[in-house]
Amino acid sequence: MAKRGEVSVARVVAWDSRDTQSWLRYGFSTRTGGVTRVYRPGLPGDAGDLNLSWTKDDDPALVAENRRRFVAAVVGKRAATGTTLVTLRQIHSGVVHVLRDRKQAVATEDGRAVLRGDGMMTNLPGLLLGIQTADCIPVLVADRKRRAVAGFHAGWRGTVARIVERGIGLMRLEYGSRPQDLVAAIGPGVGPCCYAVGEEVVQQFISQFVYFSELFSEVYDADPVREKYPQLFLTARAPGHSNLGPQTHLDLWEANRRQLLDAGLPAKNITVMAECTACKPVRYFSHRGEHGFTGRMLNAIGVAERTNPRAKAVFQLV
Repeated sequence: MAKRGEVSVARVVAWDSRDTQSWLRYGFSTRTGGVTRVYRPGLPGDAGDLNLSWTKDDDPALVAENRRRFVAAVVGKRAATGTTLVTLRQIHSGVVHVLRDRKQAVATEDGRAVLRGDGMMTNLPGLLLGIQTADCIPVLVADRKRRAVAGFHAGWRGTVARIVERGIGLMRLEYGSRPQDLVAAIGPGVGPCCYAVGEEVVQQFISQFVYFSELFSEVYDADPVREKYPQLFLTARAPGHSNLGPQTHLDLWEANRRQLLDAGLPAKNITVMAECTACKPVRYFSHRGEHGFTGRMLNAIGVAERTNPRAKAVFQLV
C-alpha cells in the first residue's frame, strides 16, 4: 500500500516474473498520490488526486506534475527522465497504431496527443504507452518472447469493433507474436454490477457476437424502502408494463476476455483484475459514478530503455 502522498499503482502479480522483470514496465494508475484537488476539494491536508488527462477542469501544470509522478512510479525515478509517455486522442474506435519509430510519438507544443485512435503497440525501448480510462476497460498485452507490448481502450464501442481481437492479430503480423507467448491483463473499469446499458447497445452486441447472451444480465436496483414497504410501490399497470423492472447490465470484462481467447491466448495467460471503478470512487475515477465530473487514469505499458550513461535523457509528455 502506498504511503500518504505517494502514487499508488495497481499491478498484476502473475506478470512480475523473472522473464519479464528485466524489460517490462507497466502499471494501472489509481487516483492516489497526485496534486489535483478540483474533483475532491475536501481532501485533507496536501492530499490530491492523480488526474492524468488534460481535462478542461484541471490545471495543465498539475496534470503535467501528476504524469511525472506516475511515470516515475512505473519505470523508476532514474529511468523516468529517459521515458517518452505516449497517449492518444481516444475516439471509441477500432483504430490501432503501430509505433515503429520514435518520431511517431508526437504531441502538440503543450504536450497533448496528436494521434487519433484507441490502441497502440511497440517494441521500441523507452516508450510508455498510456491508455486513458474512467470506466472504459483498459487491456494491456505483453509478448514475453519478442518483447513487444500493446495497450487498448475498450469501451462498448471499441469492444463491438473487436479492438482487442484485431489488435492481437496485428501483433502477430507485426512482430510474429505467438498467442501462447502473450500475457494480457484486463484492468480496472466499470463492472457488470454497475454498467447498465440500453437496447441500442444490446442490439450491437447481438449482431456481432454469438455468445452475446453470456455478456448480459438482468439486475434489479436494491431499494431498502421498497423492500420493506412493497405496497407503497404497487402499480395499477398491467403485468409487464411497470417501470419497476430490471436493468440490463453488460460485462465488458468478460467480453474482452472472450476476444483474447478467440485470438488464441490460453485462459491461464489472461488476468481479469475485476475492480469496478464505479464501486470504488475513492480509489478510481468513474465517469458514471461521478456523473461526468471526474479525472482520468492512465494504464501504461512499455519496454524498458537500455541503460546508456552517456545518453542525454529527455522526458516528454505526449
